[in-house]
Amino acid sequence: MPELLQPSSNIWRAEQADEFAIIIDADDYFAAAREAMRSARKSIFLVGWDFDASITLGRPGDRYEGPSHVGDFLLWLTRMNPELEIRLLLWNPGFLSSWAKLSNLPYLLRWKIHRQITVLLDGNHPVGSSHHQKILVIDDAIAFCGGIDVTAGRWDTRKHLDDDPLRSRPNGASYGPWHDASSFCAGQAAKALGDLCRSRWKSAGGEELAPVDFPHLPPSIEGAISFGPVNLGISRTSPAYGDQPGVTEIERLYVDMIMSAKRVIYAESQYFASRIIAQALAKRLEENDGPEVILINPVKADNWLGELAMDTARARLREALRLHDPHRRFRIYHPLTADGVPIYVHSKLMIVDDKAMRVGSSNFNNRSMRFDNECDVAFEAGQDDYLSRKLVQLRNSLLAEHLGVDPDEVTQTIGRAKSVIAAIEELREIRTVDQPGNRPTLVPYHTPAISDLEQWLADNEILDPEGPEAVMEPMERRGLFRGHLTIPSKKKFKSAIRGKN
Repeated sequence: MPELLQPSSNIWRAEQADEFAIIIDADDYFAAAREAMRSARKSIFLVGWDFDASITLGRPGDRYEGPSHVGDFLLWLTRMNPELEIRLLLWNPGFLSSWAKLSNLPYLLRWKIHRQITVLLDGNHPVGSSHHQKILVIDDAIAFCGGIDVTAGRWDTRKHLDDDPLRSRPNGASYGPWHDASSFCAGQAAKALGDLCRSRWKSAGGEELAPVDFPHLPPSIEGAISFGPVNLGISRTSPAYGDQPGVTEIERLYVDMIMSAKRVIYAESQYFASRIIAQALAKRLEENDGPEVILINPVKADNWLGELAMDTARARLREALRLHDPHRRFRIYHPLTADGVPIYVHSKLMIVDDKAMRVGSSNFNNRSMRFDNECDVAFEAGQDDYLSRKLVQLRNSLLAEHLGVDPDEVTQTIGRAKSVIAAIEELREIRTVDQPGNRPTLVPYHTPAISDLEQWLADNEILDPEGPEAVMEPMERRGLFRGHLTIPSKKKFKSAIRGKN
């Protein structure tokens, strides 16, 4: 079989990772990031969409060597190591800048004159675009890449407990359960992510930076699912801007992974609003022997703009795919806590069969495919039976987390049912949103009613354009339903939301 990961097509580079691991939820990620920063000898590079200097980098309430809050912790690291250089590269969304937060301002002023800490706010992108990557690189030797920003409202454990008192913002306000994912790598793959950070730094107006050469032994990360050594691909999205051409490696990788699937596509994403992804899925769902597709989504977006743009597009695409799914192999599920509270899904992860996976910052929406800066990492198991088993273990571990059961029970039920969807239906508690139960569970997505205005905004991709050039396209050239997708009629759409499908 030809290799899935192809440089100059769906990946930027492929490099050896001496160790690769998936980290689920920010409890383990923040602890691992703290330990990695503590081990830094020369360089810390943090690239993010958002940042809050006042959050605890680790589990709130635990005692650590050095200050618990990340802003003070970075200052402390420089006092402990006068040779350490810390660089923060953050998205600058103008008046919405994270640095407008009162919690960040004192640190910004101190870091402005600090010899060892440099902050750049990067606004070098098309109007309406964003820098969405979430990368942490230590000494070009170890690195993290995923969907978790070092900011407020992200910390949670894999138990997603109801009313967890540790789940609170720096101002004391509580927030709901939050599901997320990141990855860890060591060796040449980490150095490649360092190269990406340096390129971003220079394009944001920073100086030319040389690579760092300080090898580290890969740390043991509590709670991480380790895969050992892998050949790791790095994929990017970057919009066309100035004299820089657009990069669409992530879009290509998603499509190639979907088309390569034999039995099961398991994905977690904050949104489902991408025309390209939906078209690829439609082709596979029409096949007599195509794969099952399981998508884990939040009940709704976490802001009004997301609800208007992404949730409406999800409704339209879901009903369109229903017309291409004669075998009923596509499911969208939402995770709930034991008390029926929706768990917000922020992870961006896909596993195809027992053969390949990717994780990163990109969502299933048009922005992530062509309009925002994104970074994902991926690997394929090939003929390696150990990696294949670990991919299935990861998928079943995630399903067990969402269903509130033991991973072995998930594995056994899938084996007996010969279907992941059938196993989910057997194991999940039959509930609705806000209905308490005995344990966490998954509930199916139900298409909501949407207004004519919301439908028009979604169908014409007004709030989720497919890149900078699409922003200025005439209306007749836009649309969710260009290409291999059938437009659901108003009659069928209204029938769907009444539950007659």
